[in-house]
Amino acid sequence: MPLGERLLARPRAPCGSECLGSVRRMQGHGDGARPPSADITVPETFRAMPRWWSEGSGWLDALPRLVRTYCSRWQLTVTGDMQHGSNAAVVPVVRAGEPLVLRLTPPGPGVAEQVDALRFWDGRGTVRLIDADTAGGVMLLERLASDASVQDVPVAEAMPILGQMMRRLAIPAPAHVPSTADVVVARMATLRTDWELWGRPFPELALRQAFEAGSRLSRTESQLAVNGDLHSAQVLRGDREWWLTVDPVLMRGDIAFDLGRILWTRVDEMRDAADIVRHFEAAVSAAGVDRDHGRDWVVFRAIDYWLWGLAAGLTEDPERCRRLVLAFVH
Repeated sequence: MPLGERLLARPRAPCGSECLGSVRRMQGHGDGARPPSADITVPETFRAMPRWWSEGSGWLDALPRLVRTYCSRWQLTVTGDMQHGSNAAVVPVVRAGEPLVLRLTPPGPGVAEQVDALRFWDGRGTVRLIDADTAGGVMLLERLASDASVQDVPVAEAMPILGQMMRRLAIPAPAHVPSTADVVVARMATLRTDWELWGRPFPELALRQAFEAGSRLSRTESQLAVNGDLHSAQVLRGDREWWLTVDPVLMRGDIAFDLGRILWTRVDEMRDAADIVRHFEAAVSAAGVDRDHGRDWVVFRAIDYWLWGLAAGLTEDPERCRRLVLAFVH
């Protein structure tokens, strides 16, 4: 059996980051069934998320009613408390004995894009979409483990899992979705301006190498599907497959697009530059990606995110990107 199948397939027998840390545990457990009309409490930790500082609490206040509405529409019974990430809430439910989760997020174009992505992969390496009301911002999904993600796996084991997940999702993509090459072209137009704006936070050598990498990455013949938001907290334990991805962003092009994110979200667990390189090599080997090509993606995305993080007022993630850049820029 190929390495990817060994890492990702469920055996026949029983066997951190500032922007991304709060997306974990969005697939709920729940044991005791209760009627669809049972009171649903919106956690105060969800109300405290930064998104609602500007958007207000109207949608949050309506969540209990929304849960009751969709439980009635889809014949669901609530089996546990609401859980959440930074932008979405999930409620564990059951229908005809099948454990599922109801996912709710404010309506918007991102909902349709995620529904399309889940329908495209249709359970291949991803959580399975059972039903959706795109206009309402509601999805019914298969239930995954809420307390077991790749984030909980030691980093030395996590890198091959994530590399193989990149390869697992790499099937021919639809032509209309964003291209990794186009994303690079658009970002290259602003990199130097942002670098100047934020006081030249890293040596010009690093900026120059990011441009050199970008010039190579701005062209690709690959038309493979890419998850543009892949990291440890987005890969949860499943039943059909040992690991399944949630909240995928469908793109096409180079599957190594998110190698940088895979690393910077776990870099706090890596001792030094040599350790970072070892974990990088484990990921690219598992993904079947050329090492130099993977390095280009890490350098470009780390520089990109470093500057974006400074603009967003982040403090920890730019430091994580700095460590990546120092490991790969010479």
